[in-house]
Amino acid sequence: MEQLTTTMTETTGRMWRNYAYGWLAYMLLLAVVLQLADPSTHAYNWRGLIPMLWLVPQALVLALHWPLSGWMERRNVSFAARGLIHGVGAPAYAILSYGLPGLIYGWTQPLSFYVWPVLYSMMGYGVIATAFHMIRANDARRRQEVAVQQAHALLVATELNALRSKLNPHFLFNTLHSIIALTRRDPTAAETALFQFSDMLRYVLDTEKTGNDRVTLDDELRFVRDYLELESLRLGPRLKVEWELDANAGGHVLPALSLQPLVENSIKHAFNPHSRPGRLLIRARVNVRTGMLILSVGDDGPGADIGRVRASNGLGLRTVERRLQLEYGTDEGLAIDTSPGGGFVVTMAIPLAANDKEFS
Repeated sequence: MEQLTTTMTETTGRMWRNYAYGWLAYMLLLAVVLQLADPSTHAYNWRGLIPMLWLVPQALVLALHWPLSGWMERRNVSFAARGLIHGVGAPAYAILSYGLPGLIYGWTQPLSFYVWPVLYSMMGYGVIATAFHMIRANDARRRQEVAVQQAHALLVATELNALRSKLNPHFLFNTLHSIIALTRRDPTAAETALFQFSDMLRYVLDTEKTGNDRVTLDDELRFVRDYLELESLRLGPRLKVEWELDANAGGHVLPALSLQPLVENSIKHAFNPHSRPGRLLIRARVNVRTGMLILSVGDDGPGADIGRVRASNGLGLRTVERRLQLEYGTDEGLAIDTSPGGGFVVTMAIPLAANDKEFS
């Protein structure tokens, strides 16, 4: 809003400069026309410019349209009332423009001579009044657009906070459930898992405390590694993790807790229901051509029907997809590739420029 106020102040200052330059150009044009109208004079008739000084008070009077239009805007004066005000003001201004000098200096021409100048002055009145009203209307439109943008940003921020508040308990519940299951079989491993869980919990709390959920990919990958180490205590040799990471991708940023839910989804559906070993492949690369950070998590599990996946009530993937929609305004931030018996791959695309600029 402060930026909008500064912009409007600059716009108003530019308007008044253009207003002054316009009247100066008009006076210069009249001076040239008056000289050309009398070709018999070889020297310029400077005394003929004296009546033109009457244009200065005319310009000042017409400048009152600006506060008048502001008053009409604040009072929400109807279009009909505005037309009535200007319908009276235009002839009053035109008659006074020529009647007042006539009363002061005397009438040098018959009254019929002043008909066209009066009409011309009314036209000038109308042009300037219309211009000021259009500027006011444009300013009002811009204020409304900013208000809509701010309301939309507030709505997006509110929904993002709500999504994060859903995702964090979801992660905490599932992780604690895994530790509890581990406690029954291997108390020593469960103790190790609790220490790892404390580091993971610190990561979650730090993103909430700072109020900025942007983290580097390296930070998110450390968090994912801690999570996988915790899960490996429970799953043992059944969990095989492979990494294909672009060395240039680690410094780029992404929303916190956006990669971990994808990994958790594979753990839940590809490993938990089965006793056989499985492979989890995590990839990260920078696509310079499209300006995207591409992350994918895939498994060789049983897969699923894509229609049933879209219709499911699972929280993790839907929450990540919605966060990407709100953060980056795209419906193509998350892609799912799966089929019965064909494994499950989730690919996430995050714009580089906007993210890195905000993080810095």
